[in-house]
Amino acid sequence: MKILAIDTSTEYCSAAVLHGSALASRSERAGQRHSELLLPMIDALLAETGLGLAQLDGVAFGAGPGSFTGLRIACGVAQGLALGADIPVVPVGTLLALAHSSKAPRVLACLDARMGEIYHAAYERRADGWYETVAPNVCRADQAPQVDAGDWCGAGSGFATYALELAARYGERLSAVDPAAYPHASAIAELALLQLRAGRSLPAAQAVPLYVRDRVALKMHEQR
Repeated sequence: MKILAIDTSTEYCSAAVLHGSALASRSERAGQRHSELLLPMIDALLAETGLGLAQLDGVAFGAGPGSFTGLRIACGVAQGLALGADIPVVPVGTLLALAHSSKAPRVLACLDARMGEIYHAAYERRADGWYETVAPNVCRADQAPQVDAGDWCGAGSGFATYALELAARYGERLSAVDPAAYPHASAIAELALLQLRAGRSLPAAQAVPLYVRDRVALKMHEQR
């Protein structure tokens, strides 16, 4: 199968093309330049792999949670490309992609959600794929959901911003931490391949971001 995957859910902008067993990718720390960087990145990858949009079996995107603006960019670009090429869309959770990128068997995926909170989920890799043990949620780091005893890898920017709170919350359950990990389009492509094979894709018009949180700023009394 041939899949184009994109992610703009964090400060990084990434794209990847999975073609059989070959995987080509690009990634750049974008700041606020995702919309400026993403389309040229996609064009470069398609040129490198010699593929046209119509030859793809699907377009995958990091559906969230993450930056509200970033999620809208990725969803909109995925929809536009898929509609033009008449191919399906595969939304992939960014926290699952973060876990997949880490290569660890048990992952506490945490992204800094701003406003004193994190986006959080927990996943275990088993023989037949990833299992969600804690669903994606938004919470304070010191109130993050607990997980079973055992060795867990902490991954994502939440562990950079709230290192002390998360270390206190999980204690000896944390066997390793990678605060620089982020959801990469390469992981999204690999996860999307499994979904496509299982027949789990959407018409472009039905694709929507997974925000988890329903607000983007603190109210005045919360700021005080």
